[in-house]
Amino acid sequence: MNKHKFLSLDSLSLQDFDENSELIPLMTPEDEAEINSENLPESLPILPLRNTVLFPGVVIPITAGRDKSIKLIQDANKSGKVIGVVSQKDEMVEDPKASDLYLTGTVARILKVLKMPDGNTTIIIQGKKRFQIEEFTSEKPYISARIKDIGEVKPDAGEKEFFAIIDSIKDMALRIIKESPNIPTEASFAIKNIESNSFLVNFVSSNMNLAVEDKQKLLEMNDLKSRALETLRFLNIELQKLELRNDIQLKVQNDMSQQQREYFLHQQMKTIQEELGGESYDAEIEEMRLKAKKKKWSSKVAEHFDKELSKLQRMNPQVAEYSIQRNYLDLFLELPWEKYSKDKFDLKRAKKILDRDHYGLDDVKRRIIEYLAVLKLRQDMKSPILCLYGPPGVGKTSLGKSVAEALGREYVRMSLGGMRDEAEIRGHRKTYIGAMPGRIIQNMRKAGTSNPVFVLDEIDKLGSSHQGDPSSAMLEVLDPEQNYEFHDNFLEVGYDLSKVMFIATSNSLNSIQPALLDRMEIINVTGYTIEEKVEIAKRHLLPKQLKEHGLKKSDIKIGKAQLEKIVEGYTRESGVRNLEKQIAKMVRYAAKNIAMEEEYNVKVTDKDVEEVLGAPKLERDKYENNNVAGVVTGLAWTRVGGDILFIESILSKGKGALNITGNLGKVMKESATIALEYIKGHAGEFGIDSSIFEKYNVHIHVPEGATPKDGPSAGVTMLTSLVSLFTQRKVKKSLAMTGEITLRGKVLPVGGIKEKILAAKRARIKEILLCEENRRDINEIKPEYLKGLTFHYVSDMSEVLKIALTDEKVDNAKQL
Repeated sequence: MNKHKFLSLDSLSLQDFDENSELIPLMTPEDEAEINSENLPESLPILPLRNTVLFPGVVIPITAGRDKSIKLIQDANKSGKVIGVVSQKDEMVEDPKASDLYLTGTVARILKVLKMPDGNTTIIIQGKKRFQIEEFTSEKPYISARIKDIGEVKPDAGEKEFFAIIDSIKDMALRIIKESPNIPTEASFAIKNIESNSFLVNFVSSNMNLAVEDKQKLLEMNDLKSRALETLRFLNIELQKLELRNDIQLKVQNDMSQQQREYFLHQQMKTIQEELGGESYDAEIEEMRLKAKKKKWSSKVAEHFDKELSKLQRMNPQVAEYSIQRNYLDLFLELPWEKYSKDKFDLKRAKKILDRDHYGLDDVKRRIIEYLAVLKLRQDMKSPILCLYGPPGVGKTSLGKSVAEALGREYVRMSLGGMRDEAEIRGHRKTYIGAMPGRIIQNMRKAGTSNPVFVLDEIDKLGSSHQGDPSSAMLEVLDPEQNYEFHDNFLEVGYDLSKVMFIATSNSLNSIQPALLDRMEIINVTGYTIEEKVEIAKRHLLPKQLKEHGLKKSDIKIGKAQLEKIVEGYTRESGVRNLEKQIAKMVRYAAKNIAMEEEYNVKVTDKDVEEVLGAPKLERDKYENNNVAGVVTGLAWTRVGGDILFIESILSKGKGALNITGNLGKVMKESATIALEYIKGHAGEFGIDSSIFEKYNVHIHVPEGATPKDGPSAGVTMLTSLVSLFTQRKVKKSLAMTGEITLRGKVLPVGGIKEKILAAKRARIKEILLCEENRRDINEIKPEYLKGLTFHYVSDMSEVLKIALTDEKVDNAKQL
């Protein structure tokens, strides 16, 4: 049995096999001479190769999966077993045409055909000679072409430079085999046993780790010396890469940490993800970079973003900080940097919108129109910080939507009620897990523009705790001199809030931090009169409830008289929230009858109102009478608007003790003490026997003990009640009063005048007694609110008693 050297197809190893082996013998110079002497056929079937290049003399296995390729192999195997092999320009093309192929290829002989279990056909071919395609003759059933031989220019036999190049190729190939862990050392025997210089060049070129384009360039080179020199150059580059790779691996193999291991695993996972069609992290970063180029922001912000994006690119995506950094950069891209909506300066249209949505509120509307007028003239003005202050249900929050529509701006609302954490305003530092921006920046992202109408709801209900003081954090937000560069801890760069129109709402000014209050323009949104409530119910509340309950206007009609009855008998508020609930009950009454197909009065009567809502609940708020000594009507301000209260006092046998009941605060108790001491000091002036102060106890009571009451404005009422009690003189009919007193008998001004006036009108009061200094408050109130009222202005307690008390004694007056 003859023995030959054979080249293994799965590795570059040289082994001894017999003639019947499935492996292919290495080419000898004799074989090369025989091949060169062969004549090429004029035409050949062309087999396209996807990702490799066949060189003369080299044996490679090819897997054919295309129908055309399988047909070509079957036909060639039956005939001369000679085919033309040409590489594709783009390996992704599934069905290559003539234009998709290179024009230089290699004639190949089919050595063996193998049928694979998966249905594909694998052939083992050996390159013979290079050729060039002159013309493609057909494309069906497979590509065929007319070819011509390409001569190869070989160096002279004695040229030393060429042989030096060949020796260098051998040496460098052996070094690569030695340095590379993926090539078995037996491959070095194959290199050493190659006798043909041209086959050595072709063999090394075929097995180098090169792109198809580079290998094709080598194949197309006619000068063997030039091809050998280019092959040596590529070998040198490959050796340098291999040495560098081995050097790096040697340095890091002993200290690879768990984090580095995860990083490499992630790189593999990223490759798998890309193969499965997913988007890699690198693609996401590139997408963010493209978005950043389209953003309109300052160079400072752009520089900061690029720096943070580079930091993200260097991070391991598996660590927790990666998601925080990613969210941070997403926030930058989503914020509306220097993006502004265009204001609409049609003042008549703006006024029409405000009047459409809100009845009354003239002061607020006038202020908005003034702001628009100035903005229209100047075109650039720092937005004011408005604070709408008033009782619940008067339309403070909904006013913000109307303002946004009138201005043509975006609308955002942020509720501050119960907020105790400063980070809610300023955000968390992004060094913490779960860090996020403050709600100011979040709402700016939500708005989509940098000049929205921003409603800060319930600013008086901001709290404070060990986590900071949100009120103090709001100082920068609401200061027009500072908020052009608002600093959020998460964002880390200044954000311009100076173009935002902030509208704060508040039920009370007492709980707002003074420094914060100083930064806002206070607009008092007072309660509504009965007439205004009726009009609001008619224009807004009833149509809204009909729509929400699926009814038409013709299904129920509530007249003006019935609406007034609902307002007076069933609501007690300054706003209209409870009124809306009562109207909703009336609408549900109609909806029930319609659904059950029962008869009902479409036009609501007073009887229907009482049937649905029950008996009127608030008649006790009406002014009572003056037949009892010591009972006086006072005016009070509450968080839900103005109200009336009754001061009652009585004498009982005792030693002059003073008892005060009615869930009163410290200030009201002090007012009672001051009033009694003032009376004792001026008993003669009032015609009171001073001895009675030692014989009788005095008891002062304010009804509705479940409701806490406090404030100085009941001083004049308590004094009048006590003098009426001691003198048994009647108090003037339909009179109410408010004011603070001093021990010297002076009457001091109090606040909440408009709310108190509205409460007096609801209670059918005809005359009101006020401090002289409160006259200016009355002058600011609309004349229609004052219709039917008479005002008495006083400065001293003696004036109060002259006006409030009559000379008529009560029936069955006690003789003290």
